[in-house]
Amino acid sequence: MTFISGIELSRRFYTAVVRPLVDGEPHSAALLGPGSEVLGFDTERSADHDWTARVQLFLPRVREVPVPGTFLGHPAKLIVATLGDWTRGTLGFDPRRPERRDWLATPTQVFAEFTGGAVFHDDLGLEALRRNVAWYPDDVWRYVLACQWRRIEQEEPFVGRCGEAGDELGSAVVAARLVRDLMRLCLLMARRYPPYSKWLGSAFARLPVAGTLTPSLTAALASTTWRERERHLVTAYETVAEAHNALGLTAPIEPRVSTFFDRPFRVIHAGRFASALSGGSSPIGAIDQFVDSTDALGDRAFTRRVVDCPHG
Repeated sequence: MTFISGIELSRRFYTAVVRPLVDGEPHSAALLGPGSEVLGFDTERSADHDWTARVQLFLPRVREVPVPGTFLGHPAKLIVATLGDWTRGTLGFDPRRPERRDWLATPTQVFAEFTGGAVFHDDLGLEALRRNVAWYPDDVWRYVLACQWRRIEQEEPFVGRCGEAGDELGSAVVAARLVRDLMRLCLLMARRYPPYSKWLGSAFARLPVAGTLTPSLTAALASTTWRERERHLVTAYETVAEAHNALGLTAPIEPRVSTFFDRPFRVIHAGRFASALSGGSSPIGAIDQFVDSTDALGDRAFTRRVVDCPHG
């Protein structure tokens, strides 16, 4: 069978099977939530696990809507819920009135899953809820950007320091962490919610800046000496710094690297960008900027407790 995208498969499932069963009844229907198909990254490989003709059907009251177990040769799944219960359960808050703590306690992957996918029919206001959380409010956006720059500041001299100490492996590990942070920063700068690690590179590749940055980031990861690694990171740092200035969120900041105090390591001094965005405070960040456990990030109650604690 010729591969079709999960969004298209689910759209056909809704049109051919689900819609006739609720015809004339107010409802919303969509493909949202987890899955590569929601982010538009599914391939034939995706169909070998947890890949179905899947539709979320939102009704004023939950009732049984019987559908066949397969559609076009694929497993079929219909999830019936009320819109309010499903959205609050997915996001961990009411998207009609998001507060600052809601933005910070919700992983970007969850926002990507809620605002991605496709809506096939909408009588109940699903699209309005998606628009409410399509992107951070400006103050939260600036805060999250500042926190991402701060992550880079915390490790940027270590590529050279590890290498100078004879630890090329350690230098390479630090460089890989910095590449990841730069990719996430670019997505945040472009107002795109960074997905989790499996799809980070795919999402980054869709950015306009990726064509310029990818050669430098790839070369930094492939380098076998710290000086070569640093040289490619320098190019990437300066490109991202220029992209920051183009946003106009702060006064222009010198986008060229310099040495790390009196040490011979070239860095962008990322703290300059963090301070300009945050007013000099020492931000910690949104939940997935300081928590890196899949299980923890998947627990809405846990992420909210972490953000609500006095040091969150």
